[in-house]
Amino acid sequence: MKKTPIAAPYIQAFEQLGFGMFVHFGLYSQLGKGEWTYSIHKRTPEEYRPLRESFRVGSMRDIVETAKSAGCKYITLTTRHHEGFSLYDTKGLSEFDVMHSPTGRDVIREFVDECRKEDIIPFFYHTTLDWLHEDFEGNFDRYLDYLYDSVEILCTEYGKIGGLWFDGNWSKRGADWKEDRLYKMIHRHQPEAMIINNTGLSHRGEFGETEIDAVTYERGMPQPMDQSGREKYVAAEMCETLCDHWGLADDINFKPVKQLITELCECRKVGANFLLNIGPNADASVPLMQKATMQCIGRWMETYGKAIYNGRPFVYYSDKREFLLRDAFDPQTAYLFVFNLNQAGGDANVTLNLTEDGMMVLNRIPYPVESAVWMDNGRDIAFRQNGDEFCFKPTGFRYGTSLCVRVAEIRFQKS
Repeated sequence: MKKTPIAAPYIQAFEQLGFGMFVHFGLYSQLGKGEWTYSIHKRTPEEYRPLRESFRVGSMRDIVETAKSAGCKYITLTTRHHEGFSLYDTKGLSEFDVMHSPTGRDVIREFVDECRKEDIIPFFYHTTLDWLHEDFEGNFDRYLDYLYDSVEILCTEYGKIGGLWFDGNWSKRGADWKEDRLYKMIHRHQPEAMIINNTGLSHRGEFGETEIDAVTYERGMPQPMDQSGREKYVAAEMCETLCDHWGLADDINFKPVKQLITELCECRKVGANFLLNIGPNADASVPLMQKATMQCIGRWMETYGKAIYNGRPFVYYSDKREFLLRDAFDPQTAYLFVFNLNQAGGDANVTLNLTEDGMMVLNRIPYPVESAVWMDNGRDIAFRQNGDEFCFKPTGFRYGTSLCVRVAEIRFQKS
């Protein structure tokens, strides 16, 4: 039988974070046409580069407060996106950075400081693709030296960080990106930093170079990870947008809060993190709809966050959406996620497949259950158990409350 590797402590710590906020912010934010506007709208360097001269950033506080209000434990910010403009001091590597804009301040340093005030872990997104750097197409080896030196600044100037999130290797799939050299440098300076390299929409969940610490699922639901036979345990993370764009755009096609909460739950079902994106305004303030959406998710997290942060994959089913997570720190505790509970008028109604006496049946519950309570109100749940078959009363929310997905805390008897 193939052995399953044990996750390194820093990878276990990453998995416990559970929920993070992605932030796409750069020169493109001034145009409000999405982060890919340079490429999609076929803008020229002569047209685009002058955006640096009007780049004026306010406080990074609003971004961090928005993450805090949602219950996010980490933030991944675009330190440099595909446009090639850096939000940090590149120490003379390039004049196409925030220090040569009217802002004149190291925005990344301020971002990190604000994160630490709120006990949020800063992660750095960094492009590997660069639309405006002439060496990207003209002298790729020299460009990779520039990329290496740029990332080394991020690894040495801001204290301990959560990790690096790379994006762009899909632009030259046959090229030698010298990943081994880059990743070894990162872990030399930041031995506990997660290294994540986005494999894109068409290669979700693919394993990469051996130093990679997490696979990505861009706007696609993660699958259970098969770690057996691998030399190293690798985590998983899904990144998702609030609407149709990553960066600020003329976009009101917002996903329902229920959908986003459900996706968060589905990620945790298979042990993956959920990284939910916002696209701030040109001054780094967060648009009201984005902020409100994150606050609504935060309302759910206030009630059920313990299950998201502490829960690990335990029991799930192919024929129903319900599943259980087991508490990583208390093996006698599990969390039961129940979907599609409705409330109407003063009565709690459900639209589920139930037994004649209104019970939902779950099998493969390996331990005797001692108690079951709803986490939102602490009320006991009626249940009975026969061997590994557990039947419980899936009561919906009472009138006056509707939290999309309901979670129960299950206590097992001591063995």
